[in-house]
Amino acid sequence: MAEQELVSRHPPTHSHEGNMSIESPPFTIVINHPKAEAYARVLGERFPQVRVIVAPDSDRLERYIGEAHALLAYHFPVELFDRATKLRWFQSLSAGVDSMLPIRDRADDIIVTNARGIHGSLIADYVMGGVTMLNWDFRKLLSEQADRKWNFRSVTPLADKTLGVVGLGSIGTTIARRAKSAGMTVLGAKRDISVPVEGIDRLFGSDELKGLLPLCDFVVLSVPATPETAGLIGADEIACMRRDAFLINIARGSVVVESELIGALQAGTLAGAMLDVFEREPLPQDSPLWGMANVIVTPHISGIVTDYVERAFEIVADNIERYLKGLPLKNLIDLRRGY
Repeated sequence: MAEQELVSRHPPTHSHEGNMSIESPPFTIVINHPKAEAYARVLGERFPQVRVIVAPDSDRLERYIGEAHALLAYHFPVELFDRATKLRWFQSLSAGVDSMLPIRDRADDIIVTNARGIHGSLIADYVMGGVTMLNWDFRKLLSEQADRKWNFRSVTPLADKTLGVVGLGSIGTTIARRAKSAGMTVLGAKRDISVPVEGIDRLFGSDELKGLLPLCDFVVLSVPATPETAGLIGADEIACMRRDAFLINIARGSVVVESELIGALQAGTLAGAMLDVFEREPLPQDSPLWGMANVIVTPHISGIVTDYVERAFEIVADNIERYLKGLPLKNLIDLRRGY
């Protein structure tokens, strides 16, 4: 796309005092996303009064961030925060807003919203698929198939297993409901346990995590990445888990102390893991996790639904309409808590 086409411009509004015309700049949205042009095209048609700037790469984002009243992006560019002098609203195109946490004490005047609600069903598919694969040891079955080995074995039904969900936001509660529909006993941990959660047989407070862990055959991490959840699962927590238990992480890599997890998996003090997120992404080629027979590694894809742009657009468009009308936005984030 040519440079002049990067900015979708619309007629400015004017206020008149006598013969003087004062131009009021239109509400400007900067879109930083690989499919920014697709978003811009649809937004331009739906909101012709809004100025939309396509900035899919870092160079164009740096060039235009100073013009943004609103920013649509997966990650907030904290290195450009001081240049975003007009910014009033950040709409995250993902569920996480951890990219904003380094500046949360300086961003009190910025409204923050996320794309909560479009990931839960797919991530629940991922988790239940992983639970089934780990329970049946499908990695070993596939290896035996490749070696043409015919080995019988017995397997305990999932309905006789217990799954613990650490973090019961929209994603965690969807996972819990899916596990419950499979007949599993479902435990959950969250900060506020005063209100029952559908699909949870027993709730644990965030300070009771070590009481939940030894009760579970599978532990699923679905907490947001905040300073409080960094290193949530370390050596002490892993030691609380049963030797025949499995860890599934669809939260963020920072939630698990990776070296401690690797050590437990190598020592056999933890049966296995399914990991979609890591301390460093992409996962380094020399990471032991790649070659472990009791680990399933996936490239941070558990929430990437095929029609992601279309689903996210519905949330974005609804919030733009609300913003222009002065109404409360959906999926508001409290940066002090990080979710």
